[in-house]
Amino acid sequence: MTDARPAEPMIRLDGVRKEYADGTVAVEHLDLEVREHELMVLVGPSGCGKSTTLRMVNRLVEPSGGRVVVQGEDVTTTDPVALRRRIGYVIQHVGLFPHRTVAQNVGTVPALLGWDASRTRDRTAELLDLVGLDHRTYAKRYPHQLSGGEQQRVGVARALAADPPVLLMDEPFGAVDPAGRRHLQAEFWKIQRELGTTVMLVTHDIDEAVRLGDRIAVLSRGGRLEQVADAVTLLARPATDMVRDFVGTGRAVRLLGIGELDAADLEPLGRAAGGDDVAPDLAPVDSLTLHGRLDDAFAALAASGGRPVPVLDSDGAPAGQLTTEGLLGALRRITGAAA
Repeated sequence: MTDARPAEPMIRLDGVRKEYADGTVAVEHLDLEVREHELMVLVGPSGCGKSTTLRMVNRLVEPSGGRVVVQGEDVTTTDPVALRRRIGYVIQHVGLFPHRTVAQNVGTVPALLGWDASRTRDRTAELLDLVGLDHRTYAKRYPHQLSGGEQQRVGVARALAADPPVLLMDEPFGAVDPAGRRHLQAEFWKIQRELGTTVMLVTHDIDEAVRLGDRIAVLSRGGRLEQVADAVTLLARPATDMVRDFVGTGRAVRLLGIGELDAADLEPLGRAAGGDDVAPDLAPVDSLTLHGRLDDAFAALAASGGRPVPVLDSDGAPAGQLTTEGLLGALRRITGAAA
C-alpha cells in the first residue's frame, strides 16, 4: 500500500518565539512550514519580525522558545558553524570580502569544506556564468570594480557555491536601482527554478513578493502570521484587514501581472463576441501565447485599439482570440478561483 503521508517540509517553525533581553518580543508564537524546492517569501511592515524569523533558521538569532527544524533536525542541537555552511545566506549589502577577488569570494564556503582547487574553480566558473557574469571576465576582478547589481549577483553565487539545500535571503535586491532590481528578480527566479533550492526570502515590497513567491507569508507586528497563500489567492482574497491594507488598492493591477491566459478566456478565431471579424492586418508578432501573462494580454489589446488579438498554443498553432470581454472574464475567473 502506498504511503500517502505528505512529505516532511524542508523548514518547519513550531511555536517559535524571540524575546530580547530588554523585554521586546520580536516574534510571539510562529508556526510556519516551507516545502522542499519552494520559494517562500516573508513580507510585512517594518518591525514585524520577518528578518528575525529568517535569522533564527541559521541561528544568527537564537530562538527563545519553540523549535526550528531544518531537514528534520532541530537547529538548536546542531553546531551553528556547521549549520551555516550548509545554508546559503544573502543580505542586502552583499558583504563581499573587499580584498578578495570575485572567484575567491565565491569559493569561500567550498574552501572551508575542504574542496580541492580544481573542483572549487569549476564550481565558481559554473555559478558566475549562471548568474550572468562571464567567469572569464569577472573571476579576477575585485568587488570595488563591480556595480551594485554585479556585486549582488556575486553574493548569490557565493551563497549557492556549495549547493546548499536551503537559501536564506534578507532584502537581497533592496540596494539595487529599480530597473536593475526587476532584472535581478527575474534572473534569480529562473536560477531557483533550475536548481530547485528551497528559499526563504524577506522583503517589505509586496510587488517583489507576488513576483517571486510560490507562497507568501504575511506577518504583522510581533511575528504574527496573518496569511500564507499563493500570490493569486493573497491578492484576490486577503484573509484579514491587515493583509488587505498591506496589499493595498492596486490588487487588480498586480493580478494582471501574475495571472495567465486560459483557453476558457478565448473566443473562436475569426469572430469576436460582438460579431466583428478579426482585424486582418494583425501580424503573427502581435499574437499572444496561451498561459501567457495577463498584463501582456492587456498591453496587446491596448495596442490593437481593442480589436481581438490572436492567441497561439505552445506549438504555435492558433488557439483562439482574446477580446476585451475575455480579458475581464479572465480576471473574474482568477478572483473566483481564489475564493
